Amino acid sequence: MQSDYRINTSSIGQLAESQRTGQPDASDLWETALSLGFPAALWRLPNQQDKQLIVSFEEVLPRVSADLDELPAGFLISPFDNLAKNAPVEAQLSEHLDQSGIVPQTLFLRADIQATFLGNGDSSQKRTELKNSASTTVELFWNTLKTRAKNKTSQPALSGLPVPIADPSAEALFEENVGHAIEAIQRGELRKVVLSRTKQVQFANAPNAVELFDKLCQKYPTAFVSAVSIPEWGQIWISATPERLVSVNADGIFKTTSLAGTQSAFHPDGTAKHPAKAMWSQKEIEEQALVSRYIIECFKKIRLREYLEEGPKSIIAGNLMHLGTSFTVDTQAVRYPQLGTVMLRLLHPTSAVCGTPRDAAFAFIRQHEPHNRELYSGFLGPVNISSNNEGPTSSIFVHIRCMKLEGRLATLYAGAGITEDSDPEQEWQETEMKCQTLLKVMMNDE
Repeated sequence: MQSDYRINTSSIGQLAESQRTGQPDASDLWETALSLGFPAALWRLPNQQDKQLIVSFEEVLPRVSADLDELPAGFLISPFDNLAKNAPVEAQLSEHLDQSGIVPQTLFLRADIQATFLGNGDSSQKRTELKNSASTTVELFWNTLKTRAKNKTSQPALSGLPVPIADPSAEALFEENVGHAIEAIQRGELRKVVLSRTKQVQFANAPNAVELFDKLCQKYPTAFVSAVSIPEWGQIWISATPERLVSVNADGIFKTTSLAGTQSAFHPDGTAKHPAKAMWSQKEIEEQALVSRYIIECFKKIRLREYLEEGPKSIIAGNLMHLGTSFTVDTQAVRYPQLGTVMLRLLHPTSAVCGTPRDAAFAFIRQHEPHNRELYSGFLGPVNISSNNEGPTSSIFVHIRCMKLEGRLATLYAGAGITEDSDPEQEWQETEMKCQTLLKVMMNDE
């Protein structure tokens, strides 16, 4: 079966028809966008086989308010600190100013090209759609794609094993900050705070992001797996996150999840643990309960009482196991169509990536973490994307289990929830386990 290109701009219909037999795959579209400096996002939703890819023709991405009801089809990706509270006056007077008077920092990739790769990604099973765009830009894209298809050669996912970049003081600094957090909790300043760290590795050559994405899809079928290219920053972010922040499907069903508490999904002898028999410490149970209570408090703020709560239960997320509770709301039944947008703004950053009370935890993070989290622990996901003849769906996830690629350098991020019962050495080991989510794939450890 040939690829089906649906064109909304009649002036380029003949051009698109000439490309019908080219059968470009995800890598072709991704690399063409990269070569032209166009942003792109590639993703696969949890427990699904279909993969989605969009390309935006905006070389500098707009910063938007994360309004799921107003945005066109596209992809959101937000930093942890997604409000520029100290933005220059000039920026505050610009067209990017939102109604609150604060410049938003959430990036939006408009779906100028949208491709769906069904099942195993076979080129005979995909659909590509071009939205209304300038014909000259479309022509440039497809001509570049055609040239690439003629000349492309296979590229390995990883060019040799990555070499860790040593940071002798990292463990001691992290454990010292955990100690400071415990002391702050004991003084009553906090109930919980999430501290993160980074881990860097370097490749001989820049790795192939699409092949790495495909490997993550195979290894973590229950995760939201994504790769997002942001040329203006010279970065590609890759993640396999288990944590849904908000989603709203075509029928108006809203979902969110509280996820906290971490242990290995395997026994010391390497055998897999049975989720129903997993043992959880009081510290982990309380940590997860804090996140659930935070969601319920957000519901109370908007006077929402009709929701379904399921859990907590043990959830497998690759090499890790977490405690999770899901919340579901029928927005049509409660007559609250804007619930997805409202809850996204209320929830982020959740206590699963920040802490509680949120303002105090946020201030503690800013004071003690030696790095900028950037897009780690922000949120990301498709907005108003239609697929499989279904209506538009928005699915936003917490951006964890992620890494930033800058050429040959990869920076991994991981965090741990600190409570009064935390042990600094054990929290360090938890971040090591979380880094393994991506390291195992990069190391070709099947």
